[in-house]
Amino acid sequence: MEKKCTNQPFLLLMQTSKAIQERIRDEMSINNLSITEFSVLEVLFYQGKQTIQQIGNRILISSGSMTYVIDKLEQKGIIKRNDCREDRRVIHITLTAEGMEMMENIMPKYQDMVNSFFGDLTGDESELMVKFFKKVSNRV
Repeated sequence: MEKKCTNQPFLLLMQTSKAIQERIRDEMSINNLSITEFSVLEVLFYQGKQTIQQIGNRILISSGSMTYVIDKLEQKGIIKRNDCREDRRVIHITLTAEGMEMMENIMPKYQDMVNSFFGDLTGDESELMVKFFKKVSNRV
């Protein structure tokens, strides 16, 4: 007897999420970035100066893994660590000029790609989708 997932919304959500992540991973590899590295850069691009913990909380990565990713991005010269004047224990992460330029080039293409995933949805369908995701998210 073959067993299969009986929760179609869950199955489709997982499959779609995986497919989207693979497309983003492929696109970011063109820029010599992993999906995690790109996620860090995206947070810094939109939010500005952040601590490692703040970035990790936004992209759901542990602090140990974050340190590794931050080290790699710093070696590439696209982010930098900055000491906090008020609290010497805190280090802020910012994009370098090179990192900002890179993200300004990447983001329009990235936004177009993401928009294309949902381009066939009407406004009402989009709103319904958001409503459904929020409803499920609130139960998690």
